[in-house]
Amino acid sequence: MRVLVIEDDTTTADYIAKGLHELGHVVDIARTGRDGLFLALNETFDAIIADRMLPGPDGLSILRALRASGLRTPVLIVTAMGEVEARVDGLDAGADDYLAKPFAFSELRARLDAMTRRGTETSAGEPATLKIGDLELNLLRRSVTRAGQKIELLPTELRLLEFMMRHPGQVLTRTMLLERVWDFNFDPTTNVVDVHVSRLRRKLDAAGLPMIRTLRGAGYMLSADAAA
Repeated sequence: MRVLVIEDDTTTADYIAKGLHELGHVVDIARTGRDGLFLALNETFDAIIADRMLPGPDGLSILRALRASGLRTPVLIVTAMGEVEARVDGLDAGADDYLAKPFAFSELRARLDAMTRRGTETSAGEPATLKIGDLELNLLRRSVTRAGQKIELLPTELRLLEFMMRHPGQVLTRTMLLERVWDFNFDPTTNVVDVHVSRLRRKLDAAGLPMIRTLRGAGYMLSADAAA
């Protein structure tokens, strides 16, 4: 696997590169955001590991530029900013995963493996499209339509919809969604799930009948006709 590491801290970059080399991966290192963005757009990588704080374009700016260009290479953001809001910002910008510093290399390796495995499984064994009623999610293009009408979703909204479409008619608790969509442990003070479900519901409802039910005290359920 060829991995691009965008990290201005020499110690951290060398630590990551050494570990990846020992696993048999090929590693390219960029020390600035500008160099990292250039390499990511002009070379082919299986995964990208990017620091959030960089000289030049920062990690999130790089991420947004990559996603805007249509590049779907899995990206892991590493940063000293470990607060929930910072992690949400990274995931909303299109990151596939988020790792707070300091970290053990074993955790980085596990997250990198899981991140790249998800992409491989989608292309190798799973159906290319998830369908519920008139709602369709193309897993390869990462695009959503309802009754033939395209629905524009942010990256986190797309991950949330994918998880709900993989579990149609099931009650999905806020804890489940936090753990599976955001990779957070349960935090009773956060309303991140409710905010994103509300945004997703508005976008889906604009193209047809309601599909997401709120089950008071339990969670949410996606079905072809939530009003039934």
